[in-house]
Parts: sequence; C-alpha cells; structure tokens
Amino acid sequence: MWIQKEIRLKSQKRGFHLVTDEILGQMTELSKISIGMFNVFIKHTSASLTINENADPTVRQDFESFFNRAVPENEPYYRHLDEGSDDMPSHLRSSLLGSSLNIPITNGRLNLGIWQGIYLCEHRNHAGSRTLIVTINGE
Repeated sequence: MWIQKEIRLKSQKRGFHLVTDEILGQMTELSKISIGMFNVFIKHTSASLTINENADPTVRQDFESFFNRAVPENEPYYRHLDEGSDDMPSHLRSSLLGSSLNIPITNGRLNLGIWQGIYLCEHRNHAGSRTLIVTINGE
C-alpha cells in the first residue's frame, strides 16, 4: 500500500522544534500499516528535518547555539543576500541537516528509539508555516 499526503506545520520561531506529535496528528493512516517505511520530506530550502533527543529541551537550544557558531550570519564571502542576512546561512544549515527522513513503521507506529523525536529545524528569523510531504509504503 502507498499513501502520500501533504501536511502543514504551524509557524515556528527560529530554532529546533520537536514536531513528532504534530506530524502524527495529521497522519491517521499510519495505524493501518503493520510493517513499512515512513518518509517525510520538507518542501523548503531554509528549513530542515532531523531526528534527535525528545526529552530534554536544552538539546534543541544547544543545536541552535552550535549552528549559530558553525554557520554564522553576515559573512563577507556570502553573495546570496536576496532575502536578508539569515537567508544564505539558512540554505547552508538546511543542506547540512537534510530535507528528508526515513523511519520504519512497526505495528501502526513509528519505530523510533525511546528518546528520539522528529525536529523541524527552522533556520529563518521570520518564517511561515512549513509544508511536508509524507509518503508511507507498507502493508
């Protein structure tokens, strides 16, 4: 069975946001799958997705601190400045983290580790809602 659905995530401020429940709340079809794969793809070049710690919110704060140092704004060598000082760093951060995730499905649930959750990595200072394409393949 194949299922594909476009969903929207609410607007978030810049940072790393746990969105597992927001995604699953829009994907009721998941409960019908006993074994399969769950692919989620973000349709944006200035935000990304990753899987990491779902319990301690300071992990998400540390991610933001790390990326602010690793990929700073206002670098003199940036030439792509069309949408502000956070635009080019957002593209770089998005490329480093990635635009899609694949997660196994077991007995109608995502088979994540106990401490794992899906993050929306919002790299823009003033972003709108984000669009995801979720594709489920399984039986």
